[in-house]
Amino acid sequence: MASDTHPARAVTGADAKVADAPASWPVERSEERFRGPKCGMRTDWVRMPGAHGEGTAVVARDYMEHPGAAAVVALDGDGRVRLQRQYRHAVGHTMWELPAGMIDVAGEGPLATARRELVEEAGLRAEEWYELPDFFPTPGFSAERIHLFLARGLSEVPAEEVDFVREHEETDLAAEWVPLEEAVRLVMDGALHNGATVIGVLAVHAAARDGFASLRRAR
Repeated sequence: MASDTHPARAVTGADAKVADAPASWPVERSEERFRGPKCGMRTDWVRMPGAHGEGTAVVARDYMEHPGAAAVVALDGDGRVRLQRQYRHAVGHTMWELPAGMIDVAGEGPLATARRELVEEAGLRAEEWYELPDFFPTPGFSAERIHLFLARGLSEVPAEEVDFVREHEETDLAAEWVPLEEAVRLVMDGALHNGATVIGVLAVHAAARDGFASLRRAR
């Protein structure tokens, strides 16, 4: 896992560009600490700049390995967003969230995952798909990347065509159609805490100003 890329210094002034970019600092060694069905934990020993910019030091960094996830802002013809309530054990909350799921099917990309989850969790299909901002929810600790999509032109999927059995947390799933403006108010009032939901709702609200003309079609 070693890399020839050396720790970079911050670029400021006229040469600075405000855009995230891939980077890789040298990894001297790496060790898997845990492997579960959904994620793993790893420690990398990374060569980084030393104190006061003098020399380098090898520093241990722990992080979660994760396949990533996709989430869907399903917006119906009345301007309402589909939100679903689900229990989240790690944070001890029931949370209202977008339909979403892990990219954990072999050969399946983010858009295919989003389509599948919309059917499985919401019983919906969409004719139009658009890309929304993707993001790393906890980049200091996890490699997880969440891909967001806007789905429009919705139609219900007959129950007999949904090849999915709900179990565990999903057996208690409840759903509501919330007007977009109301969803924004819930976000700003601190009533919604799921990161994908907060970002997705605000992104769609911003994109609605030009009738979604600025969004890229998802492919």
